[in-house]
Amino acid sequence: MTVVKDFELLDVSLYTEELGRLEVPLREDGPGGDPEPLTLPEGAVVSVGLTFRLGREIDGVAFEDSRFRDGAVLGSTRTVLGGFRAGGPYEVRLPAERLPVGRAHCGIYEVTGRFTDGGGQELALERHRVRVVHQPAAHKRWVGDAPSPDHPPTAFHGDAPTVLPGETPAA
Repeated sequence: MTVVKDFELLDVSLYTEELGRLEVPLREDGPGGDPEPLTLPEGAVVSVGLTFRLGREIDGVAFEDSRFRDGAVLGSTRTVLGGFRAGGPYEVRLPAERLPVGRAHCGIYEVTGRFTDGGGQELALERHRVRVVHQPAAHKRWVGDAPSPDHPPTAFHGDAPTVLPGETPAA
């Protein structure tokens, strides 16, 4: 984990209806190897929760996630979280999205989360692996949620963050 003294990442969690809250272990610099990938069922609805604290006011905090599989970039999403006063902890929950369904989508994904300030300076960087596993009835369960031109499939998270009660970004 890369940390600038003015930004401290405290927690990353995944929230699912099927499994509840899953704590994502934060990576420590140094030896120790890669932790086991988090295992999620195909078709699961997942929301990412981020908790951080700031040593100074920071405008334009953004979170960018990039998803890779077999070395290929599948997509990146940049979400501007807003400006925050010094203090915290602040907890932000990104919109939920459904993981893809089908054996072709099962396997291990590399996910990188990067926080930056309004000037583009990196505040923190986290890398994790997620294993999407086949669920025999998943394709039947979500058949009514098939993608359409108006609602294309997505993988991991959406457009706008939610700041939870009691934690408001600076104006």
